Amino acid sequence: MPRPDTTASVEPREGAVRFSLRNWILLAAGLVAVVLGFVTLSAGSTVAAPLLLMLGYLVLIPLGIIL
Repeated sequence: MPRPDTTASVEPREGAVRFSLRNWILLAAGLVAVVLGFVTLSAGSTVAAPLLLMLGYLVLIPLGIIL
């Protein structure tokens, strides 16, 4: 009995989100910025922490999703 071909490529659905390496790098950078922001916030920083959190949440993560 012949085995079914399991190596056939699956075509992505139209409208499916496909992330490139650039997207993953931006999302990772956003995650690092957010984690560093919370770490500096717990250390008592009142300047660097909000800047890192805003950079991560408002710039890097949205760019990683949009681009």
